[in-house]
Amino acid sequence: MAGLVGEYEVKLDAKGRFLFPSGLRKQLSPAAQENFMLNKGFEDCLTLYPMNEWDKLSEQLSKMNLFKPKNRMFYRLFHQGAKAVGLDSAGRIHIPVTHMERVGLSKEVMLIAYNDRIEIWDKHHYFDMIDSNMADFADLADEVMGGLENEE
Repeated sequence: MAGLVGEYEVKLDAKGRFLFPSGLRKQLSPAAQENFMLNKGFEDCLTLYPMNEWDKLSEQLSKMNLFKPKNRMFYRLFHQGAKAVGLDSAGRIHIPVTHMERVGLSKEVMLIAYNDRIEIWDKHHYFDMIDSNMADFADLADEVMGGLENEE
């Protein structure tokens, strides 16, 4: 799978469901278009992994040495609250109330697709986070991408 890309604005209904965008669904392989793993993200967002990508990640994590306390804690925190979800017959995904409360999701939601995952943000939290980091974007780009020059 090529990396996922795009920002999609969706609305949560009263039951915590949103219509999965067709433009995002088309980026997924046919085998990955129905079932996902919903998990807490690293900032104030949720992360939705296509199940095939979750399986790859789980395989990598299964190689961790769980006799090390930091590894055990990371493993616990990473998997805490993970829940399998799927598209319903109308093409919607349901987000449990506990997950919505955990990250403060309201009715207006942003789906941010990149690489192998989709982040689910409260629209206002997402744009606040982006705005507060834009001033440092050039420095961040230099720090993160500066060592990737092609050497000839």
